[in-house]
Amino acid sequence: MRIISLLFTLLFFTSSAQNINKLAEKHIKENGVQIIDDFKTLLSMPNVAFDLPNINKNAQHIISELNTRGVETKLLRMVGTPPIVYGYYPVEGADRTLAFYVHYDGQPVDKTKWTNDPWVPVYYSDAMFNGGEPLEFPTSTDEIDEDHRIYARSAGDDKAPIITILTALDMIQANKLKVTSNLVFFFEGQEEAGSDQLHQYLSDNRELVDEIDLWLFCDGPVHQSRKPQLVFGVRGVTGMEITTYGPNRPLHSGHYGNWAPVPGQLLSELIASMKDAEGNVIIDGYYDDVEPLSELEKEALANIPPIDEELKKELGINDPEGTDSYNERLLLPSLTIKGLSSGNTGKLARNVVPATATAAIGMRLVKGCDPEKQKDLVEAHIRKQGFHIVREDPDQETRLKYPKIAKVTRSGGYPAARTSMDLPIIQDVIERSRDVVGEDLILLPTLGGSLPLYLFTDELEKPAIILPIANHDNNQHAADENLRIGNLWYGIKLMSALMTME
Repeated sequence: MRIISLLFTLLFFTSSAQNINKLAEKHIKENGVQIIDDFKTLLSMPNVAFDLPNINKNAQHIISELNTRGVETKLLRMVGTPPIVYGYYPVEGADRTLAFYVHYDGQPVDKTKWTNDPWVPVYYSDAMFNGGEPLEFPTSTDEIDEDHRIYARSAGDDKAPIITILTALDMIQANKLKVTSNLVFFFEGQEEAGSDQLHQYLSDNRELVDEIDLWLFCDGPVHQSRKPQLVFGVRGVTGMEITTYGPNRPLHSGHYGNWAPVPGQLLSELIASMKDAEGNVIIDGYYDDVEPLSELEKEALANIPPIDEELKKELGINDPEGTDSYNERLLLPSLTIKGLSSGNTGKLARNVVPATATAAIGMRLVKGCDPEKQKDLVEAHIRKQGFHIVREDPDQETRLKYPKIAKVTRSGGYPAARTSMDLPIIQDVIERSRDVVGEDLILLPTLGGSLPLYLFTDELEKPAIILPIANHDNNQHAADENLRIGNLWYGIKLMSALMTME
């Protein structure tokens, strides 16, 4: 009898999961025009973090939409900063609480780089780079194709999840389904500006977040193979600027070339000493603190489709750094030269030995790496190359005392974070997500980008997963940002499934 009961339970849950998917698809089919129109309305609101009047307009709109669906809401405020939109949807008898994090702010825009006004959403038959043509917004579900795209700032990063969450609630309520977890909605308004006040917001409102069992971060794109993915970690980020010095003023290159030290040459030699010919960082100790993967994470990594050849074609790269695969390289701390400056080029080039040269260095960190220690390692390497390090521009006495001088300006940053795939609640999310997408689901140990996820995993001591829904070619942070309609539909189905997860 126990076996029969177990089989019946399994069949019931499977049927229930399939039923949720079918109901979500039916809801999308019947309400697709309205969903796209709601998305268009949200995208029409400028949402750069420092533009507080418009940021507050976004927050009030989202609050109103949550209230309409029976969500208890609060606007968490600090003077001079974008507010947190907080929502709570309690469920009688629920024994766990899921929190959905989304950021509603977006990157600043340079309208001259956009094909259309970034705050006036436009509808296209396909991606522009695929020859997509502008269309009128649909008035009938028969006019909607999953390959159609909406172009506007924050279409892909990160307003789409807000619409998928609201639509999932609509579908569940319209079909009188049961939400199975208490739901918290935590929508931030300054993620793209660095989340400088996020730590304080969390500290000031611990009573609102202490009972959360799992954080679901709705941000980022699906895998480059175009398959859906769950991501269990992010890289940390930090960096520095290095300035090298030649003469105390620019000199005529004819009179002083071959005698005066050239800061650009000094800097390029210093930078070249930090990596080997294959692009691996050769700074002593740079990889020493990398936390190894678990067996389950290694298995997940092995099952990720190889994308290196496709990426090389897409990005016009013949010889990527390192000998490992793209996915394996994400598991190592990186060191990237983000910018170089010294003198001028092109028509502005002059026959001079410049006085200084500067490099901006970005460092992406993985689990186990401390941001301050990694910067210490870089500084130790600079000293090994014979440089005296200063924090301000050197005075005449310092210039005459040391043959090679480097000013190092350290930036802030935060550590990486990663949640174990072995946790029971994580396994529940994995299985529920597979109910939506089948075996195509990719489990990615770490995302290449950075988010302040450590505030949740390390300080709040709660597990966190990233639920990306945007298309991988959404022009995130760039001009002509967009979202593929099929990805919007996928997000609605995924949110519906997780809100009704047994």
